[in-house]
Amino acid sequence: MKSVAVVLSGCGVFDGSEIHEAVCTLLALDKLGISYQCLAPNITQTQVVNHLTHQPMQEERNVLVESARIARGDTLDISKANVDDYDAAIYPGGFGAVLNNSSFALQGVNFEIQPDVLAFAKGMATAKKPQGFLCISPVLISQIYGEGVQLTIGNDQPTTDAVTAMGGIHIETSVSEIVIDQKHRVVSTAAYMLANGITEVAEAVDKLVNALLAF
Repeated sequence: MKSVAVVLSGCGVFDGSEIHEAVCTLLALDKLGISYQCLAPNITQTQVVNHLTHQPMQEERNVLVESARIARGDTLDISKANVDDYDAAIYPGGFGAVLNNSSFALQGVNFEIQPDVLAFAKGMATAKKPQGFLCISPVLISQIYGEGVQLTIGNDQPTTDAVTAMGGIHIETSVSEIVIDQKHRVVSTAAYMLANGITEVAEAVDKLVNALLAF
């Protein structure tokens, strides 16, 4: 495998990418000698949250600019990304996945995926390139692949019900487990939907990355 796209949604669990999940993903790839490129949509965040107080802030931030904080500046506008340049893609969780890269947090099963993110994800799926989804981001899978995809978000019942309503086949897992849909070449893990700390996240992410490599 030559290169993996890591699709971010901002910086910070409450309004962007979950930083531990994103960093564990980059570390897992780097340890295996696999190059990666962070991608994000060039759009305004849906909301900005003070991560100290958990309260909304009255300011605007850009998803691409904020994602670059995690990537040490090296982040590409996903609208300019070429599917041919990547062998796989990984989507960390965090509220940005369901506020910025999609509207699931606001619209539930009637949500939409941000157009540039959707175009890239569907392009990867059409090319039959494997994709991995962490934490809450597996809710995007059914819109990308259609009905009948096996996936996990752990065991959160409201989210599980939404996944089922969208045609996904939800498999309840523990924090260290992954779900592999061989037919669709999709891997998912619950990460911080269940994890109590970064070590548990890292264990699951390592498994997910290795499963992607096995396709």
